[in-house]
Amino acid sequence: MAHQLDFTVGGLLAHMAGRFPENDALVSVERGVSYTYRELDEVCRGVAKGLLRMGVKKGDHVSIWANNVPEWVILQFATAKIGAVLVTINTSYKSSELEYILEQSDSSTLFLVNSFKGADYPEILYSVSPELRSAVPGRLQSEKLPCLKNVVFIGKETPAGMFNFSVLAEMGAEVPDSDLGAVEAELNCHDTINMQYTSGTTGFPKGVMLTHYNIINNGFAIGECMKFTEKDRLCIPVPFFHCFGSVLGVMASVTHGSTMVPVETFDPLKVLQILERERCTAVHGVPTMFIAELEHPEFSRFDLTSMRTGIMAGSVCPIEVMKRAVKDMHVTEITSVYGQTESSPGITQTRTEDSIELRVATVGRALPGAEVKIIDIETGATLPPGKQGELCARGYMVMKGYYKMPEETAKVIDADGWLHTGDLAVMDENGYCKITGRIKQMIIRGGENIYPREIEEFLYTHPKISDVQVYGVPDRKYGEQVMAAIVLKKNLELTVDEVRDFCRGRIASYKVPKYVKFVDSYPMTASGKIQKFKLREMAILELQLEAEIVSE
Repeated sequence: MAHQLDFTVGGLLAHMAGRFPENDALVSVERGVSYTYRELDEVCRGVAKGLLRMGVKKGDHVSIWANNVPEWVILQFATAKIGAVLVTINTSYKSSELEYILEQSDSSTLFLVNSFKGADYPEILYSVSPELRSAVPGRLQSEKLPCLKNVVFIGKETPAGMFNFSVLAEMGAEVPDSDLGAVEAELNCHDTINMQYTSGTTGFPKGVMLTHYNIINNGFAIGECMKFTEKDRLCIPVPFFHCFGSVLGVMASVTHGSTMVPVETFDPLKVLQILERERCTAVHGVPTMFIAELEHPEFSRFDLTSMRTGIMAGSVCPIEVMKRAVKDMHVTEITSVYGQTESSPGITQTRTEDSIELRVATVGRALPGAEVKIIDIETGATLPPGKQGELCARGYMVMKGYYKMPEETAKVIDADGWLHTGDLAVMDENGYCKITGRIKQMIIRGGENIYPREIEEFLYTHPKISDVQVYGVPDRKYGEQVMAAIVLKKNLELTVDEVRDFCRGRIASYKVPKYVKFVDSYPMTASGKIQKFKLREMAILELQLEAEIVSE
């Protein structure tokens, strides 16, 4: 990489406000608000001072549970300006997942919106911490969440026990600029600033610790690969709580003075309307989002001639979808990125000048400053081009580690600093990589990573279930769907609907098994290991899913 940026995230915004003060930074069509870079920096400074007044200090953990509202971006920079760590919570999470993350992350403060896709967030939080209903805002004492003190509501009518987001700027007005300056002066770009939870093979989500340096430089490299400038306008319908939104979206834009145009909750018609209205030049999405946009009955009436680039990633990109996007959405320079949260997230990316064949058949080559190698799974030896093995990456973008989980960290980052991704890949002689499979039993449904172990651990808590194996089966629309093969305890009965009802409201809806099969035993190896791939093969035949397999 030619030069590494050693700003803090807050310092980066201030720097860009100096370079492009009048350029649009953040445009929320749905809220009717827009901020120039100068205005966005001022708003973030105000909120940062409000956080200080609320008692949030450098190193404190601040959780956000919200869809792509403007406050999300404001908090990403405001927390960074005081060195607080932003913990991002998946919008689909329900009570057991929320409780786990708030507790494991030691969050002192939680920001939340009113609802998402029918889930009432304040009610879910009250179910985890009933003390909140009668608490004085800022003085919560919760039995299950001893660290949590402040709950801040983003929206109109503030529920009991919470502050409203709008008071932060008022509280900040009482704090002198010099106080904020003193805090900023103590920050280091290698401090942890962002924590995102990724499910693990251990079954419990792990907090990935990312630094200012990790996400700024990864965002910069990704923006460079899309040839971003201050004239680009990026529509962001992918969630901010994922690196796809907060780094490939926000950081790629802000490092280039580009404009961010978020979509609060994905809706294909809304995306098309915003692309046309805001004359966007770029859009991000997982393949299912692009399919929904291209196949929308009103697609042809939108003028998308302003479009140029963007990222299609998150799961295997079907060739036809990429070709249609290039032809009909005018994204002639669309790219794909491969990575994972542990690498901030980008490891490889295709380039705008790559042929369409390279852009669909590969996930590109190493980003500047990243090293990539393919190793033999058995011996760990580096493999030559054309041989399949595990993809490993090293460089500035590798996480600091998993929060409070040193043993788990040591399993994925070796003594030489290589991150072991758990993905199988082949690299060609030009360094272009093809992801060919997974070592770990992960399911990718519509861009969401799902770890079977997490759902298995949850289903084990059902009193009638003796054993359970969860695995992915092919699905044309989402790539994969969740299937569970369940062994019941002796002489007990259970229905498929009862299994699903047990899950609803307690785990994210995308993790609830679409298919459930009751079995007496599982296919085993001679050494007694359960063969999930055989369960998958049997399911494809029994459910007649052969036609669902996306041709790669």
